[in-house]
Amino acid sequence: MPRHSALFVLTAALAASVSLPAHADMMFNRVASFAVAGNLPADIEKTTPTSSEIITATEDGMTLVYSDSPLGAVGFIDLADPKAPKAGGIVKIDGEPTSVVAIGGKVLAGVNTSESKANPSGNLTVIDLASKAIESTCDLGGQPDSLAFSKDGKFLAIAVENERDEDLNDGDIPQLPAGDLKIFTLAEGQPDCATMKTVNLAGIAEVAAEDPEPEFVAFNEAGEIAVTLQENNHIAIVNAETGAVVTHFSAGSVTLDKIDTKKNGALSFDGKMENVAREPDAVKWLDNDRLVVANEGDYKGGSRGFTIFSKKGEVLYESGPSFEYEVANAGHYPDARSNKKGVEPEGLEAGTFGDDRLIFVASERGSVVGVYKDTGAEPRFVQILPSGIGPEGLVAIPSRNLLVTANEADLVEDGLARSHVMVYERSEGPATYPMITAKLTADGTPLGWGALSALAAGDAAGKLFAASDSFYANAPSIFEIDATQTPALITGKTIVTRGGHPAQKLDIEGLVADGEGGFWLANEGDPAKLVPHAILRVDGKGEIKQEIGFPMELLAHQTRFGLEGITTIGEGDELTLVMAVQREWADDPKGQVKLLAYKPKAKEWSAVRYPLEATEAGWMGLSEITAHDGKLYILERDNQIGDLAKVKRVYSVALDAFKPAKLGGDLPLVEKTLVRDIIGDLKSATNGYVVDKVEGFTIDKNGDIFVATDNDGVDDSSGETLFLRLGNISAVN
Repeated sequence: MPRHSALFVLTAALAASVSLPAHADMMFNRVASFAVAGNLPADIEKTTPTSSEIITATEDGMTLVYSDSPLGAVGFIDLADPKAPKAGGIVKIDGEPTSVVAIGGKVLAGVNTSESKANPSGNLTVIDLASKAIESTCDLGGQPDSLAFSKDGKFLAIAVENERDEDLNDGDIPQLPAGDLKIFTLAEGQPDCATMKTVNLAGIAEVAAEDPEPEFVAFNEAGEIAVTLQENNHIAIVNAETGAVVTHFSAGSVTLDKIDTKKNGALSFDGKMENVAREPDAVKWLDNDRLVVANEGDYKGGSRGFTIFSKKGEVLYESGPSFEYEVANAGHYPDARSNKKGVEPEGLEAGTFGDDRLIFVASERGSVVGVYKDTGAEPRFVQILPSGIGPEGLVAIPSRNLLVTANEADLVEDGLARSHVMVYERSEGPATYPMITAKLTADGTPLGWGALSALAAGDAAGKLFAASDSFYANAPSIFEIDATQTPALITGKTIVTRGGHPAQKLDIEGLVADGEGGFWLANEGDPAKLVPHAILRVDGKGEIKQEIGFPMELLAHQTRFGLEGITTIGEGDELTLVMAVQREWADDPKGQVKLLAYKPKAKEWSAVRYPLEATEAGWMGLSEITAHDGKLYILERDNQIGDLAKVKRVYSVALDAFKPAKLGGDLPLVEKTLVRDIIGDLKSATNGYVVDKVEGFTIDKNGDIFVATDNDGVDDSSGETLFLRLGNISAVN
C-alpha cells in the first residue's frame, strides 16, 4: 500500500487548459430553489438562523430530508413536483443533527449531544417518516458525523468523529478521546441497538495514530465501508459484516503548481504548494474497486481537488488544480481563501444516469458543483452548476433525473442570503449556467475574473466591456466580452495602472468607451479609506492619463455611496460625461439622488436630481447609467435579496428634458419612465433566488440590452454572475 503519494498529474491540468463548455445532449439545469427558512413553523421567528447541511431522499425520491444543526431539527421537503418543492415541516431534536439517511419508512439521524469537545456524546435517532414521530434512540458513546447504509439495507455505518477542539493547543492532534466506526444491523430500516459493533481505527494512520477522527462513510455493493479519517489523512476499508479492517492507506499528498496562493485582492495563478496532504472529507464508491474522495482539508492540508483511488490505495486519478480552474473560469474562485484551501471541495455524490456514471464535486467556498463523467480512467468534465452558499450535502435521484444540493450557510443576521436547497433536472438541451465565462491564458491558467460592477458597449454588436470593483483592489481590471457567444466569453483582461503599476485606491463602478481606444471610469470614493470620488480616463493599455476630482460643492456633502455608472452624451467641445450617484448625499432631499454632468473641455460641473422608489426595507439606489438614442437608461435597485427583493428596474429619462443646473443652487428634478422590471428575469434566468447586486446595464451597437450582476468576489455570496440578454431596446420602448 502506498504511504505517501506526492503527485501532480499534468494531464489533469492540461485537460482543464483546453476544456470547453460541454456539448452533451443531456445536461443538468437548476429548476427550483427552496429557502430552508420556509420550513419554520409559525411559532418560530422567520429570522431564526437555519441550515441545510446533509441531505438525503426517500427511496421513492419524493421527499427530501436534511439535517439542520443550528435549529436542532431534521427538515422535510415535498419533492413531488421538483419545480415547485413544498415545505414538509421539521422534527425538533434534543441535540444537533449532523447527518441523515432515509430507509424503509424511517429516517435515521446522527445527533451530537456533546457538552464539550473533551466529553463528546451522541445518539442515533429513529424518526418515523409517515408520522414524523421520534421512535427510539441508540447511544453512540461519542459525537457522530456521517451515516450511510448498505446497498442491501442490512447494515448502517456511522462515523463517530469526536472532533478536535481547534482552540486547544492551536488545534493540534492528538486530542483524546479517539473517534471510531459504529456498525448496526438493520431490519426494514430499524436499527437494533444491541447489534452495535465498534470498529477501533486507532493505530493505523501515520498522523496522530492514537486519535483517529472518522469523517465520512460510504458502502460499495460488496458490503464494504470506506471511511475517511480526514485529520489523519487516511482511508480505511472495513467489512460491514465482520467489522474487520480489510485494508487501509494514507491519502498521500499532492504538489500543486500554478495556483493562487495569496489572499491579496488579485487573481494570480502563479503560485505553488508542495506536498500538500489531501485530507479527504467525503468519499463515494464508483464501483466495488474504486472510490473517489473530495480533498477539502481540515487540519494542515487540503489539496483543492479530488482523487480516485483503488481500494488498495493506488492513485488512479488526481485532479490537481484542474477542478479549481473550472471554478475560476466560471467566476467562482474565492480569492479570500487563496492563502488557505482554495475552493475547498467538500461534498461528493455519484450516480448512474442512463448510461452515464457521474461524479458530483461540491466546492464549499466556490459555491458550485462540478459534474464529471466517470470513464473508468480520467473523468471528463461536463459542467459547472451554480449552488447556494456553502454546498455540503448532495443527493442524486437518477430515477427522476434529479440532483439536489444542501447549502449550509445562512447569512440572515447580515441581511444576506438564507440557506437553500437547490434542485437540478437532467434533460436534453444546453446548460443555462454559467452565463458568462472566460478563456484561459496562454499558459493554460485561468484569466481570473469576478465582481463585475459595470458594463459598457463597444464599437460592434455584441462587443462589451466590464470592470471589477474594489474587491480586487490590487488588480483593478477592465474585461473585454464577446457577447455573440453563449455563454458570453471574456476574451481579454486589462489591469488599470498608475505609473505602470496596478492602481491603488480604486473602486471602479462605471465605465464608458472614450472613442479613442480608452475609457472614462467612474470611481466610487470612500473618505474613511482615503479612496477619492473621481472620474478617471485610461488609455487602451489601462494606464491612467487623467484624474478628475470632485469639486468642493460636492465634497462638502459627500458620503461613501458615490458614483455607480458613467456614460457620455454629445461630442467634441460639447462632450458631456453623465454619472449616477448611488444614494442620497447630505444635501439631497430624502428619496432623491443626483445625476452629475461634467464637460471635460469646459471643466464645468452641473447636476439634476432623480426620484428614487420608496423601499420597505434596506435602501434604494442607482447602479448604472447608459445613454442611447435620445434617452438616459438608469438601473435602480434595492439592496434586498431573495423574496425580500422588490425593486430591480430599468428607467429612462428623456435627454431633451435633461437640463442640469450649476452646483450649489436649486437642482431640477427629472421625470422617469419605467422601461422594464427585471425581477422576473433574475428569477427565471437560472431558477435561483433573486440576487441583490444588479450592477451592469448597457445597450450594444445593435440595440440589444445586457444586464450583469456583481458576485462580490464570492465572499458571503453564492458567486453567481447572471448575464442577462433582454432583447432589443426597440421592443421595450
